[in-house]
Amino acid sequence: MSNDFNEEVASGKRFEFGKNWKNFLSLLTEERISNAEKSLVSYVGELKGKRFLDIGSGSGLFSLAARRQGAIVHSFDYDPQSVACTTELRERYFKDDKDWKVERASALDPAYLATLGQFDIVYSWGVLHHTGNMWEALKNAERLVADKGILFISLYNNQGAMSKVWTFHKKMYNRLPGFLKWVYGFAVMGSREVASFLWNLILLRPMQYLRYWTTPTFRGMNHYYDLVDWIGGYPFEVSTPDEIFKFYFDKGYELKILKTCGGGLGCNEFVFQKRNNRP
Repeated sequence: MSNDFNEEVASGKRFEFGKNWKNFLSLLTEERISNAEKSLVSYVGELKGKRFLDIGSGSGLFSLAARRQGAIVHSFDYDPQSVACTTELRERYFKDDKDWKVERASALDPAYLATLGQFDIVYSWGVLHHTGNMWEALKNAERLVADKGILFISLYNNQGAMSKVWTFHKKMYNRLPGFLKWVYGFAVMGSREVASFLWNLILLRPMQYLRYWTTPTFRGMNHYYDLVDWIGGYPFEVSTPDEIFKFYFDKGYELKILKTCGGGLGCNEFVFQKRNNRP
């Protein structure tokens, strides 16, 4: 699997998410962790004693948030450096903890997933659209949810023609060598950031824009590393809220929370609950 990952990165077919999250960990503070905990609880409720699966754990922040809230956590990621990030947080905050397991695996590997059992909460924020086969990953994720369990996912919104433009930019970014990635990313994202700053300036609220860069987000994340994740995030697939709702409704799920990005750029967030299929 390591060779496959390295070959995909070398050929420009995959972004190194873990490299970005490794840099993010240098900014990790108690405030960010607390924000992550609060946001997670606001969506899924009480976590104490619940079995929590983090598919694509990335930086490990939300696995940490779940564990601090008392969940029994299983984290996995396809990116080796993301696995290293999650492992680092476990060792830093819950050293030798038997209730937090971290592994390297793929959301597209049915043999591995079959070994996991089912969980009270399956969490995958901004991950499954990066697997290279989103619909297969969505199907695999739902099989891991216990009866009456919660599935919390977020997926990139389908913007139609603009999504095709972003696909082009992401492909280009990942095909470029080192320094040129930064140049290309700045050229693409810089214009958006300048426009955002000018708009806030016109509205006489420039400090609001500056706070995007200097304060933790609601989820405890960081604006700069979110931008790097966005421009680099490839493979890249999109969906509409209706498509996701129908997909999971047909599989026996009820929609509990839906937060959309208003039809624009970003992720739609879904919290589903699996209906009890037992007689």
